[in-house]
Amino acid sequence: MFVTTSKSSHGEPVRVAIVGTGAIARVSHLPALTALSAAQPLKIVAAVDVDAASVEAFCAGAGIAHSYTDLDRMLAEQRPDLVTLATPPRFHRDQTVAALRAGAWVWCEKPPCPSLEDFDAMEEAEGSRGDGPYAAIVFQHRFGSGSRHVGGLLAGQAMGRPLVAHCQTTWYRDEAYYAAPWRGSWSSEGGGPAMGHGIHQMDLLLDLLGPWTEIRAMAGRLVHDVETEDVSTALVRFENGALATVVNSVLSPDEVSRIRIDCERATVELTHLYGHRNADWRITPAPGVASEEAAAWRDFGPDIPSSHEAQLTGLLEDLRAGRRPRSSGADGRKSLELVAALYKAAFTGGTVRAGEIGPGDPYYSALHGGAPGWAPEHLDKAAGVSA
Repeated sequence: MFVTTSKSSHGEPVRVAIVGTGAIARVSHLPALTALSAAQPLKIVAAVDVDAASVEAFCAGAGIAHSYTDLDRMLAEQRPDLVTLATPPRFHRDQTVAALRAGAWVWCEKPPCPSLEDFDAMEEAEGSRGDGPYAAIVFQHRFGSGSRHVGGLLAGQAMGRPLVAHCQTTWYRDEAYYAAPWRGSWSSEGGGPAMGHGIHQMDLLLDLLGPWTEIRAMAGRLVHDVETEDVSTALVRFENGALATVVNSVLSPDEVSRIRIDCERATVELTHLYGHRNADWRITPAPGVASEEAAAWRDFGPDIPSSHEAQLTGLLEDLRAGRRPRSSGADGRKSLELVAALYKAAFTGGTVRAGEIGPGDPYYSALHGGAPGWAPEHLDKAAGVSA
């Protein structure tokens, strides 16, 4: 039975628990929550980690009253309104379901989970009365003033129809990065750069351009001795007719995150690395566009950087209102579906169409799809294939 947690009054504090006290919790979740607690009724009541020393130190440094090593015990004793998950993706399904069933909303760090099957199980555990609890995925790059402004221009076709797009996440990860035993494996990281790195830009591309219809792809292990890929490329067709290229790499010393969309009347481009501000966007009008109109396109308004804080601001408003937040449900699933389709297209050599990966499809239950040469070694051997 669900417990309603919607906060209709801004005077009643939202009780928050942080699960996982590693780097992402310290660098992103805690600062965002702390900043917002200074301006609205919000209290971090507990933190959870399997490492007792880590969670105790985290709580002591942040002034959090209660530390736990058991999630279920924390949920029962503290009854938080919101749980933020800063744990590895292989734990997200069970932790999200446990929190939702306890009546708490969830804000789950990306990658959301290792498979579409897991995501659907998470969504199934959401409240059914229309006011939550809901589980949202951390896709902070689609939040902030820049993406909101450009999204509005594209939705209204102010710059004409979008025609050609490029989505690039070309980063660099050396041998020291992959020395950690959990890196580069399907079970722990959930995938390679398409899943763990490029999913942010792919999510932003989908948020700007809308639904996709088909994808073709290639993937390779060009440098690192890992289960997953270390580079992938893809061609994507969108429902609106636009064609896009997508590149995800951890082999690129000159690191950059970039989205470029060529429309009928202008090119809009975003160039950054791990987060963007208004100044990172550039709009180039086509010949013949009036200077006044181009100036209006370039007026982004007050600068709100893309950030965990920007997304969390909206999520808390939705929690208090009891309405589904962005980046949850189908809106949160779409990026994982595109990643799954990219892997299927790359590993099978075929074209994958939106909506075709469902129960019974091997890529529904595992992003590697059991593909020979790509699945974990024990799966390849079970299928009689030498990895």
